[in-house]
Amino acid sequence: MENNHKTIITVVAVFLFLVVATAAGRTIWNNYWSDVQQADVNTSYETQKKVEDTARAYISSYNSDVDIYNAYCNSEDENLRAYAESAKMRAIRTANSYNDYLQKNSYVWRDNMPRDLPSTLSTDIGEDTE
Repeated sequence: MENNHKTIITVVAVFLFLVVATAAGRTIWNNYWSDVQQADVNTSYETQKKVEDTARAYISSYNSDVDIYNAYCNSEDENLRAYAESAKMRAIRTANSYNDYLQKNSYVWRDNMPRDLPSTLSTDIGEDTE
């Protein structure tokens, strides 16, 4: 009877070692939990709504900063031009964050992204096109 307990403990220990300490074990473990998470996300309206709301917040912030830039970029007042440049930098950072965010969360919509959300935001704000 005692040998059975040792055998079971040894088998469990070897299994845990294979899962935790080897690359193949970690890959199997991570793939399993990734599939579980994917199934949860695919069925979760709340997750989809959260991602969409966050994307819309990025767009709103971006548009606000672009509008500020366009309004003051050609001002005669140096402080207003500096304010416009700050808005431009914020807009570019927001665009990069938005683009990364959509890429990381693209699986939420599974090729069914809301039509009114742009797939990317431009970082070419106020660029001269000569």
